[in-house]
Amino acid sequence: MRFVDEYRDEAGARRYVELIGRTVTRPWTLMEICGGQTHTFIKSGVDRMLPESLTLVHGPGCPVCVTPLELIDRALAIAARPEVLFTSFGDMLRVPGSATDLLSVKARGGDVRMVYSPLDAVQLAQKHPERQVVFFAVGFETTAPANAMAVWQAEKLGLANFSILCSHVLVPPAMEAILGSPASLVQGFLAAGHVCAVMGYREYEPLAARHLAPFAMILSFILFAAANMRGRLRRALGHPMLIGLLIWSAVHLLANGDRAGTVLFGAFFAYAAIDLVSAVRRHAVKAFEPVARHDTIAIVGGTAVALAVMTFHRLLFGVPVVPWGI
Repeated sequence: MRFVDEYRDEAGARRYVELIGRTVTRPWTLMEICGGQTHTFIKSGVDRMLPESLTLVHGPGCPVCVTPLELIDRALAIAARPEVLFTSFGDMLRVPGSATDLLSVKARGGDVRMVYSPLDAVQLAQKHPERQVVFFAVGFETTAPANAMAVWQAEKLGLANFSILCSHVLVPPAMEAILGSPASLVQGFLAAGHVCAVMGYREYEPLAARHLAPFAMILSFILFAAANMRGRLRRALGHPMLIGLLIWSAVHLLANGDRAGTVLFGAFFAYAAIDLVSAVRRHAVKAFEPVARHDTIAIVGGTAVALAVMTFHRLLFGVPVVPWGI
């Protein structure tokens, strides 16, 4: 069957496994974010086919697992009300709250129904105008468009008896929490494909930039130090101070993304770029004989200052950049 058989090609799968085995040169720990990925890996035995140096860690890709207990208790309280027709996806019916679950509420007489789409709940609101129909809207970015469509459809139909209990969560903050843990062994992620289909990849850019920032800051501070030394770095680069400022402002620009950060670091970036172009055109570099130990001083000193700034970054600027920061 087309679009099915292509993904059950044993020979092709083994070629990919062999290619992965040749590519992986050291131990890696990767986390798959999507629950569908985890299900497929386990069902198909992909996790057992991979080389021993590649470890898969199952991530927080199931909306059931990340729905707060407070929201579940709120859903249980709403579902128990006699005037409410409570609707939910099937995977939420057995999730326990503080004392019970939705199936138990249904067993005690609550009108709890499983639906396959939020639009099914809209249809129930049309059929039962005397009832308050509530849809339990849980999930990551993937379910948000359909839930928004249901709200839009209900408003268009003039349904005053339709509402949703919203518990949407985002993938990047979950990834940030994992990467920010000092005990985390995760070195990379398999991004959730459904989420990327809805959101694209841009919501991951600030996350990537924040974890690139420590390396970029070390490089920037080395270049700042090299600008004041008579070493080979300064002679080779010509303007290490401006290049370091470009790197520093660019990574902060990507990592922040808000209006204030864009204005502040965008100004630094523009200044460094304009000044660098001007300095190159003016040939504003004086000749000198490099001293080898000056490069060593720049590298050691710049790295030390960068590590100190990153350690106290939270204290100084309110934003942590490394797990060991104060």
